[in-house]
Amino acid sequence: MLRIGVFGVGHLGKFHLNNWKEIPGTELVGFYDPNDDTAKNVSEKYQLPRFVDADALMDACDAIDIVAPTNFHFELCEKAIKKGKHVFVEKPLAHTMDEARQLVKLTQESGIKCQVGHVERFNPAFLAIKDLQLNPMFIEVHRLAQFNPRGTEVSVILDLMIHDIDIILSIVKSDVKSISASGVGVITETPDIANVRIEFDNGCVANLTSSRISMKKMRKIRLFQKDSYIGIDFLNKKTEVIRLKEPQDSNVFAFDIETTSGKKTIAMANPVIPEVNAIKEELIAFKNAILNNSKPVVSEIDGLMAMDVAQQILDKIGNNIITR
Repeated sequence: MLRIGVFGVGHLGKFHLNNWKEIPGTELVGFYDPNDDTAKNVSEKYQLPRFVDADALMDACDAIDIVAPTNFHFELCEKAIKKGKHVFVEKPLAHTMDEARQLVKLTQESGIKCQVGHVERFNPAFLAIKDLQLNPMFIEVHRLAQFNPRGTEVSVILDLMIHDIDIILSIVKSDVKSISASGVGVITETPDIANVRIEFDNGCVANLTSSRISMKKMRKIRLFQKDSYIGIDFLNKKTEVIRLKEPQDSNVFAFDIETTSGKKTIAMANPVIPEVNAIKEELIAFKNAILNNSKPVVSEIDGLMAMDVAQQILDKIGNNIITR
């Protein structure tokens, strides 16, 4: 039985508690949260003990789940790793690049498993294309959200766009060649909306737009590659694939078009979307990495790489931010 302790039981932390209670082979030992009112409500609702000493909870666990604000990630991760505890930590990995690099070094020296909570890797719409050959040359991303004070301790780059940075880096197996970016701070002192262009050494180009002050919600990625287009709607859990029809294609809608090189047959398909809970899937993956002594699906290195690109974006935006 894998003993789990949760650090931070605010909005997202409660989702983690709900899912851990449903995962076989795990036991929720308790939680740590400095907010007395939140702690009282959670303790009563979930019938879980509250630990007022972070060290005591870590000592009672095999692994910890950190769902605290970003500026507490390093302190909690460092302490747990030095105790030899496995760590699941919400994205971003840390508050600064220096902290992130230190956590990677500590993790690799200790041999514990560290997984970063880039939950979109487990989104059903993304899982639906896991067997496709992906080699995009152009990527277009829109991630729009309505304003919510939660998460504003960091910029929209580290709050929202980092999800898409991680997804793109997991797809495009190439180094970043150049980045251009612009951002605007409308409500907070850091960028609340940003537009970014990333060019990779293999020729792929990605355009990303993220906003946390939008009137509507949108989480879409469009992949364009030779002979095919793939659209992923993370919000509505839908995926579509449009490509030149191949002999083995079946159960697809197809139609012909005339081109300068002759008739082409286009196939349109909607891959089967697995009925899974993304948060539960990532926590199960973390558990399995520990029990099977395997590499986490989203490792500390993945978390560092996403942060590195995010930091390059913030550096590009620099002092050109327009604040209120």
